Amino acid sequence: MKMSKKKKRQDDFHKVKLKVGKKKPKAENSTNVNFKSRSIHLPDQLKRDDGGPTTHRQLSIKDLLSQLHHYSSSVKQGALVGLRELLSAHPSLLEQHASVVLAEVAALFTDKDGAVRAAGSRLLRLVAQCMPAERVAPFFPLLGAHLSCAMTHVSTGIQEDALRVLDVLLEHYPALLAQRHAVLLSNFLELISQRRMSATVDRGQVGGDRTEKGNYALSVSTSRSITAQQWRLTVLLRLGRFLQAVVEERPTEDGIVCGSGFGMWSGEKGMVTPVEISWEEQIFSKESVQVFENSGAKPTPHSTYRLRLDSEPRAGVSEDLCSAETVQGFAGTLVPLLLEVWVEAIGGGRGQTDSGHLLSEEAMALMFQILTILQLLRRLAPQKDQQDMLDSWFRNSYLSDFKQHFMKNFPYGQLEVARHKKKMDGKRNKQQVMGGINAAGSVEPLALNVMLCQVMVTLSLRGRDHIAGQDADWLGPIRAFVTETLSSGGKLSSKHLAALLEVVWRMIVTQRSRDK
Repeated sequence: MKMSKKKKRQDDFHKVKLKVGKKKPKAENSTNVNFKSRSIHLPDQLKRDDGGPTTHRQLSIKDLLSQLHHYSSSVKQGALVGLRELLSAHPSLLEQHASVVLAEVAALFTDKDGAVRAAGSRLLRLVAQCMPAERVAPFFPLLGAHLSCAMTHVSTGIQEDALRVLDVLLEHYPALLAQRHAVLLSNFLELISQRRMSATVDRGQVGGDRTEKGNYALSVSTSRSITAQQWRLTVLLRLGRFLQAVVEERPTEDGIVCGSGFGMWSGEKGMVTPVEISWEEQIFSKESVQVFENSGAKPTPHSTYRLRLDSEPRAGVSEDLCSAETVQGFAGTLVPLLLEVWVEAIGGGRGQTDSGHLLSEEAMALMFQILTILQLLRRLAPQKDQQDMLDSWFRNSYLSDFKQHFMKNFPYGQLEVARHKKKMDGKRNKQQVMGGINAAGSVEPLALNVMLCQVMVTLSLRGRDHIAGQDADWLGPIRAFVTETLSSGGKLSSKHLAALLEVVWRMIVTQRSRDK
């Protein structure tokens, strides 16, 4: 049926009625655009789990080592603290990353921030406690090079922290450090002195007509947190310990007793007999070489031996202390400086009394270190005949100076000073620890006087060259002091008693050689 035009027009505008509650049906080509969102919580960044140990901040050893190159000092300090935490909990990591850890720590010896240097020295102490000397030996030249840079740095703070690093190495690796004595001995000189512009010297100065004296002069820095005397005591303490390590670790020859004692008391470990071996002859030889049977009069299972390179000794103190002449060259520079320090200590630490020989505690510690270094210098000679030659050189060069400065007010006593507690005592004590006073301990007057006797009796002339009454002016006070000390009935420690008996023994040997 055909729809009319009027009805069709009404259907176009007809309103469709929908029932309530009924949705409009969707078209067949409609698209569903509804979606749901949910939050995702990430407690940490997505990392690859390689199973390696980490710190409490979830940082691995590679992350910590990379942070040591950061420009921020606080980041580097935090990385050093993290390395201490990680290596103390997992010592096996140190074996795997020894070269990298030692290289990074050594580079921080000259860092501009003091807190970073202090944290680096603490990490080095931890590493030294975990690694033996054999494991560190391949990397020690790098440590020694950075230590030399720190000791000769223009910054006084870096120089002071370098001595703390030196303490760690002397405590754990004395043998490795003693091998670098040619460089480090020059560094010690530069810590307390500086080169003069001219090497010419007036003959009227201390040291007679020696032209070598005067190359160095004592230096004073106003930028240090401690006094010049405390700084010199700090340096001389380390120099004494370093020379002791050099003496104990150097190869000994026939007639030289291996051990750490002095004189007649150093023979407990037996005599060392050197063995000359030509390796070219042993290449095709089927015979074995007995090494440990020559390690002393009474070899032990812990006997050691040392291989010496087949090379000629090099001349010059800067090369090696391999002869009496090279030791004389170094002593010719150091001893005048020690005499200047002695004169300063006497002038600044003497009490205003009639006797004029009462010294302060700090002055006594400084003078004791000077005498200790002088005693060690004569032991640097590798052979017995060279040691006698060195003693003769000391007598000819410095006996007049030693009599003038050492024996003038002998024996010495301690000046008692009343101490009052103040608010600055804590800071002063901290400075004294840095200055080495507490490290050296309180030096007793008896120890100072006995050490002076030990140094002086080695200069007495022996044999037929002696002239009657030649040394009586300074041997007389020593003989009187030793006699009074031994006969006074006071309590003596075993160390002081052994030193006094050694002085008596040397005086008896000297007298017998004169009577022959």
